[in-house]
Amino acid sequence: MPHGIVPLVVNDDILRTHLQELRRGTAVLASLIALRRPDYGYALLQRLAAHGFPVDANTLYPLLRRLEEQGLLTSEWNTAESRPRKFYRTSADGETLLGRLLDDLAAVQTSVAGLIEGVAE
Repeated sequence: MPHGIVPLVVNDDILRTHLQELRRGTAVLASLIALRRPDYGYALLQRLAAHGFPVDANTLYPLLRRLEEQGLLTSEWNTAESRPRKFYRTSADGETLLGRLLDDLAAVQTSVAGLIEGVAE
């Protein structure tokens, strides 16, 4: 078991709930990173899942709309194909927020590592 964590028998529902809470916070971060390269919703779902960030469509699409409303994403319609698609991209404000979130994530990782080391002593 990594980091000296003792395995516990945890109810699957409890585990699923806590993993969902943990991942919900990373969905914004992962989306802002992934959308540095423009993409449309379904392709983003696939790309996030391929990188270990499975997000439900019912979570992602409202998230994209909210981030766009907050000015963290820009969007434009691609009508060149047979099916129009809305492409999203991280905006300048989104890049600024992403930098702050990444800094905070690094601080959280350092803090958690310190806690783990402290428990192992």
